[in-house]
Amino acid sequence: MFTYTVSVTTGKQEFAETVNDIYLTLVGTERSSDRTLVDKSVVDHFARGSVVSVDIRVKEVLGDIVLVKLGKEKILFNDHWYCKCISVTTPSGDSFEFPCYRWIDKEQEVVLRDGKDRLPQDDNMKEYRRMELDSRQLLYRWKEWRPGFPMSLDANSNTELPLDIRFEAAKSVDFSLNYITAIKNLGLNKFLQLSSWKDIADFEKIFVKIKNSESEYVMQNWNKDYFFGYQFLNGSNPVMISKCMNLPDKFAVTQEMVEGSLDRGLTLQEELKAGNIYIADYAIMEGVQANATDPDTKQYLAAPFCLLYKNSQNEILPIAIQLSRQTTVGVGNTVFLPSDNQYDWMLAKMWVKYADFNVHQLVTHLLRTHLISEVFAIAMYRQLAAVHPVFKLLIPHVRFTIAINTAAREKLICKSGLFEKCMTSHSGFIHT
Repeated sequence: MFTYTVSVTTGKQEFAETVNDIYLTLVGTERSSDRTLVDKSVVDHFARGSVVSVDIRVKEVLGDIVLVKLGKEKILFNDHWYCKCISVTTPSGDSFEFPCYRWIDKEQEVVLRDGKDRLPQDDNMKEYRRMELDSRQLLYRWKEWRPGFPMSLDANSNTELPLDIRFEAAKSVDFSLNYITAIKNLGLNKFLQLSSWKDIADFEKIFVKIKNSESEYVMQNWNKDYFFGYQFLNGSNPVMISKCMNLPDKFAVTQEMVEGSLDRGLTLQEELKAGNIYIADYAIMEGVQANATDPDTKQYLAAPFCLLYKNSQNEILPIAIQLSRQTTVGVGNTVFLPSDNQYDWMLAKMWVKYADFNVHQLVTHLLRTHLISEVFAIAMYRQLAAVHPVFKLLIPHVRFTIAINTAAREKLICKSGLFEKCMTSHSGFIHT
C-alpha cells in the first residue's frame, strides 16, 4: 500500500468553517484514488483557520498529482465553507500545492489544479480548463443596467452575487461601523441639525471635533487663491488640470483682464507659449440638466473654465473664471477675476469646485474607476482560468469591485438613491 498525506486548510474568515461531509479524490498522471471521506473524529473538524490532514492509501502509485477533487455533502443542512488550499505529500516525499481560495456552498464537486502558471497553449488539461470557464460563464453573466452605462454583472443585490465575490460578513459590518464612527468622530451629526448655512463660520460648527494640523490648516486657508490652485494638483480630482497652449474659443478672457496677475512681465500669449498657463475645462458639464427631483427647489449647474497661472514662486493661482460658455462677455457671461469683489471671486471659485465635485464623483470616480473596472473583472472571470498568470495578477486588484458596484447600483445611483437626493447632477449624467 502507498500513502498520500493530504492537508486541507480552512480560511480564517467569519463563518469559514463547515459541519458538512468533505470527500477527497486524488487524480494523478497514472490513475486516481478512491473517493475518501475525511474522518469525522478529527479534532476541530474544518474549524476556522484549521489544517486537517488525512491519509489516502492506494494499492498503486498514482503518478504526479495533477488534480484534487473536493466533494461537499450536507448532513442536516448546507453551509458555506471557505477552503483556502490543499497540499498533497506523495509516498516519495514530493509535495504538490493546490490553491482554492473560494467559498463552497452547495453539494457540488470542485476540481482544483496545482498552483503552477499555465497559458492555454501550454496546458495539457484543456478539458478541465474549459469546464472551469463554462462554469464561471454561467455565474458571471453580462447585463446592461441602464442604457448608456458600461456592462455590469447580472445581479441586483449582494445576495445574488457568486459567493466568492460577495462582501464577507466581517467586511460588511466594518463598512457600517466605520461609517457610523466617521460620522461621530467628524462631528457630522451637527451637520444634520443645520437646516441651512447663514455664514461661512457655520462650516466650523460641522468640523468642531476635528483636531489635527491638516484640517485646521485647510479651515484657515481654504479661501486663499494659492490653496485653491494647490488642490487642483493635490486634491481628489487632479485629472482635470492640463497645460493650456491655446485658449478655448468659448473662453472670453483677454490680455487686459489678466495682466495684473502675471508677475513675469510677459503677455498672456507669451506665458501660454512658455508653458506657465494651465486650465480646468468642465466642458463635459455643458448641457447637463440639473436634478429636478424636488419640485420646490430650483437647482443649477455650471460648465466653467478656470484659468490657472504658475507664477515665479511656483504657485498655481486662479487668474480667470468663466461660468458660462459664450464667446463674448456680456449679460449672463462674466469673466470673474481676482481683482473683483471678494465675494464675487469667492463664489466663482465655489462654482468651479462644485463642477469639479460633480465630475469627480460621477465621471472620474464612479465611471472611470468603479464601473470600467467591473467590465475587466467580469471579463477576467469569464475568460481566464485560475492557472492563467494574468488571472493571478489581477485577482487581488478586483477584490470586492463587483460587490461594491452592485451595492452602488442598489442604493447609491438608483432612482431615489443617495446621489439623486444629495447631488445637483445625478447618475444619468454619465451617459450624456
